[in-house]
Amino acid sequence: MPRVPAAGGTTKGGRMADSRGAPAQDGRRAERLELRVPTTPTQLPAVRAMAGDLAMRMDYDLDSVEDLRLAVDEACATLALVAATDARLTVVFETTRSGLHIDAWVPTDEGTDVPRDGFGWAVLQTLVDNVEGRPATQADVHGGNGTAEPVAVISMDKYLPGQRPPEAVAQIGQNLSVQQ
Repeated sequence: MPRVPAAGGTTKGGRMADSRGAPAQDGRRAERLELRVPTTPTQLPAVRAMAGDLAMRMDYDLDSVEDLRLAVDEACATLALVAATDARLTVVFETTRSGLHIDAWVPTDEGTDVPRDGFGWAVLQTLVDNVEGRPATQADVHGGNGTAEPVAVISMDKYLPGQRPPEAVAQIGQNLSVQQ
């Protein structure tokens, strides 16, 4: 199990990092935690546990905590299916005033995209307030090595009650469909 670093530090081997951001208007700091694990089924529960722990510390209600755990689990399982051989899963949790933003990504073979069809993707859309899947490069993602190596990314947002940004409120009620 990865060691939790002291505030503002990193563990050896770069497995987890805590980067404190500038104070928000209300005095709270945005924080970014990074977790890297093998894409094996025995390691994915650690990511789910981290999501639940962060959600509880941010005072999400119990239903939202469980939604986040399930969403992270589904995103990680989806990315494990498209990961390159022996690739490590990187999950970046960013706490903000409005809620929790999560970017999960894995190195992939060239031309690989995130599957956005089927039941798993529909589950993700139901559990979080915003979800996006896309191909990117290591230069485009937090914790990437800065190269043009391809990765598959799933980004998710879960807002705290009453903290939904105005642009997200405008999207409520729009027809959600599973991409074919």
